Amino acid sequence: MSDFKGKLFVFSAPSGSGKTTIVRHLLKQERFNLEFSISATSREPRGFEKNGEDYYFIDLKDFKSKIKADEFLEWEEVYRDNFYGTLKTEVERIWALEKHVIFDIDVVGGLRIKKKFPEKTLSVFVKPPSVDELKIRLKKRSTESEDKINMRIAKASVELATAPQFDKIIKNYDLEVALKEAEDLMCDFLDLKEGKEERK
Repeated sequence: MSDFKGKLFVFSAPSGSGKTTIVRHLLKQERFNLEFSISATSREPRGFEKNGEDYYFIDLKDFKSKIKADEFLEWEEVYRDNFYGTLKTEVERIWALEKHVIFDIDVVGGLRIKKKFPEKTLSVFVKPPSVDELKIRLKKRSTESEDKINMRIAKASVELATAPQFDKIIKNYDLEVALKEAEDLMCDFLDLKEGKEERK
């Protein structure tokens, strides 16, 4: 394992809140020296998703074996037989590149990472304008059935209640404002005062 122990940036939110858009934006900012933590999942790939790029797609039996072998930093059964998690080797891979880790994960996983690395982690909850707006965004994706969307909406109500447990909350009512807020949080946590002042 590398001697470099970078910071961890956790972005969590209900599906459709815009956290992925924010994370992709931050990854493009070279000054933050970030690498995306690819989650593992037991579900099948959707659309054009690629193994090792979007997710590590692991079948259910192997996923459960890895849980027993304590190979995950965090994991959760999000829906029945539908597991997601972060492999310990993934964080080691990124630290070996001497980069900071950025996560786009479920709220339960996000809070578990914060608990394991309390001093190194900045946990950010991305809050959508409303649950109704979430439903509109999820429908626009056209990637899931009505039943799946309804399951996500029901889960969102529970997830929204966890927001106060995160270090910071970004209200994603206006994407440009949310992106600037995310950049400022990164600058503060990495102590990049110059980068913050330059943009103002």
